[in-house]
This record gives sequence, C-alpha cells and structure tokens, in this order.
Amino acid sequence: MQLDHSFTVPAGPDDAWKLFLDLDRVAPCMPGAVLDTLDGDSFTGRVKVKVGAVQMSYRGEGTVSRDGSARSMHLDLSGSETRGSGTASATVTATLAADPLGTRVRVRTDLDITGRPAQFGRGIMTEVGDRIVQQFATRLEELLRGSGDSGSVTAAAGAAMPSARFPSEPEAVDLGAAVLPVLLRKAAVPTAAVLVTVVVIQLLRRRSRR
Repeated sequence: MQLDHSFTVPAGPDDAWKLFLDLDRVAPCMPGAVLDTLDGDSFTGRVKVKVGAVQMSYRGEGTVSRDGSARSMHLDLSGSETRGSGTASATVTATLAADPLGTRVRVRTDLDITGRPAQFGRGIMTEVGDRIVQQFATRLEELLRGSGDSGSVTAAAGAAMPSARFPSEPEAVDLGAAVLPVLLRKAAVPTAAVLVTVVVIQLLRRRSRR
C-alpha cells in the first residue's frame, strides 16, 4: 500500500534539514511513538495506537539513510505487535524543498501491514496517515516557532522536547477520530439504499391495500 502526504514547516530548507537529521529531536514529534535506542543509522522504538476500545502496541527497529544534496531521507522500518500476531513494515522517503511558507516536506510510504489494522483498507489508512502527519507537522511547527531563531533549531528542539532515549511508555495516539468519518461515509451508500428500499416497499403495500 502506497501513501503520499505533504506538509509545510516554518523554516528554511537548510534549517529544517538540520532538524530532520537529529532523530533524537524529531522522534518525540511523532504521535504515539518513542525512540528507545539510536546507534548511528540504526534505531529501535515503540508505537502505540488505539481505535475506540481497541489498543495496539508495536515494537520495532529501523535504519535511516540520508542524501544531503537532495535533502532526502529514507527509512526502512519493521515491527510487530507486542500482544498479537500483527506485523508492519514500511519504507518511508521524506524529501524537503523550498516553499514560500518555509519548507515543503513530501513523504511517500510503502506500507505492508497484517493483523487487525489490515482490515481498514487503503481509504481508512490514508485518512489515518493524514491525521498522524498533521499532528506531526503541528508539533514540528511548535518546536520551530519556539526557537525564536530559525538558526538555532536544534537547541530549541532540545528545550522543547525531552530526550527520546529510554522514555516511559508511549501515549497511544487515538485514531478513532480519523477512522469513524470514513466508516460513516462508507456506510452512507448502503444505508441510503436500505432506506429507499423500505420506502418503496411501504408505497407498494399502500397501493395494494387500495
């Protein structure tokens, strides 16, 4: 499953790229995720999500490679449910480019997921991805604006966010708000068809009685 997202951060490409190079600072901006260890270009972490009463926790690992000339970052990620048989793997490519508002970040994700989330399908997963990316972008913007000086982004990040290494249990990101509207839209067509059928049956019954 391929997902594409983009967002803008209020900093020049050079300053934004410096921040993206520092996973210790960027990781806490990702909803529901924590970075446990970071060793060079390899790392481990955890992700926790919930949809209503259903909560899922994943533990995984990944590697990151960077192309400074293209301001592009590539991540290979894999993980599995801590209490369940579900698995998830993804390759994520983030590319930064100049934008009138600062820096435009384009993210392409190739996702392979099994277990309970797999039943949601592409439509819901896209909505979920949009919601997570929006929250991530908002936290990055708050972090960047809090610096007061785009040239000291990394220092501001350290002040705004605690160290991501060996943190406490991650706070689950609630995906219910993203999933419910899609489910309702999908249910709207069959529901309307049922209502129309009921109305037609009622009309036919009335005519037969006459």
